[in-house]
Amino acid sequence: MLGIVMFVVALIMLIIIEPSPQLTKFGKLGSANKPRRRRLMRFYTNSHPYYCGIDLHARTLYVCILNQAGEKVVHREIKADPQALLGLLEPYIGNVIVGVECMHCWYWVSDICEHNGIDFILGHALYMKAIHGGKAKNDKIDSYKIAMLMRGGTFPLAYVYPKEMRATRDLLRRRCKLVRFGADLKAHVKNTLSQYNEAPHNLNLRYPKAREKMRDVFEEQDVQQNIDLDLNVIGHLSAELARIEWHLEKQAKQHNPKDYYLLQSISGVGQILALTILYEIGDINRFPSVQNFASYARLVKCKAESAGKSYGTQGNKIGNAQLKWAFSEMAVLYLRGNDNAKKYLLKLQKRMSKAKALSALAHKLGRCVYFMLKNKQVFDEKRLLRG
Repeated sequence: MLGIVMFVVALIMLIIIEPSPQLTKFGKLGSANKPRRRRLMRFYTNSHPYYCGIDLHARTLYVCILNQAGEKVVHREIKADPQALLGLLEPYIGNVIVGVECMHCWYWVSDICEHNGIDFILGHALYMKAIHGGKAKNDKIDSYKIAMLMRGGTFPLAYVYPKEMRATRDLLRRRCKLVRFGADLKAHVKNTLSQYNEAPHNLNLRYPKAREKMRDVFEEQDVQQNIDLDLNVIGHLSAELARIEWHLEKQAKQHNPKDYYLLQSISGVGQILALTILYEIGDINRFPSVQNFASYARLVKCKAESAGKSYGTQGNKIGNAQLKWAFSEMAVLYLRGNDNAKKYLLKLQKRMSKAKALSALAHKLGRCVYFMLKNKQVFDEKRLLRG
């Protein structure tokens, strides 16, 4: 009965993706009267003799193993230890599928399964919460529900990022957070000058000479110490970021040099944008269509419809925030010094606002990147701006 209920709930969770306006290959505007493409949530539907659902935590795991009849053969808590987990799974290796919810500590479970030839799947955290949510919730119940979702064919799948590139992607994301932290420090220096009615500095504080000019601005010692603290941290951050960026580029040239250079053939795309797109995508072939890719990159809005009525949009935060930022930034940089691109933007602005026109351009660039990586082709501006 529980399996039937979960299946019905999962059917309700179908997602309708409607790009607006509709775009064809390489971003060419198409007819708004064409049939809408519908993309269903991906579920794991393969059959196995045993299904192992694990509720993950940093120090403990709650493991539930069900057989094909839905009977519990294992249901207990163990330490978050590789040997303890492997010892529990060993009698079922070759006949079991392991499923966990996508959270911060899934890496090591995936690595153990890969090393020992155990099938492993990752669950989409947001969709899993919607499907198996209920009044009662604890680790024991959650592990059972995960196993039941796998057995019932309603386990919503997330992408298992390749182990070889995983740490590099995480390092790149960490770099982005440090850049934002550095921007906050620079803003604090600027705000302090304004607070004491000092003239704006207009200096790029990433450079040592610019920071030295800010060392003797204030006579009051405590205020200057406040500024010096910012300047010292900015100096350390700049040195570390330069070292990290060099390392990231070196890794990209080892992991996927062809795609890395293909991305930089787009006007305005430099090292950081190319690295971000390369590592956030991983394998472009995991997206069966350009619509799937555009949805994942948050380049389309999802209409909320029911009984023939539209209720605006929903699910705009579902997808990859880093790719959304990368393509939005790409659209702005692509326009710099590019008269053809500016003319195209003005053409779009005749029927929409500037903000929507920039979003449409980002959408076109995203679709362009999809086909560039899929077909291993360099950037073709004429093809992009056609139509």
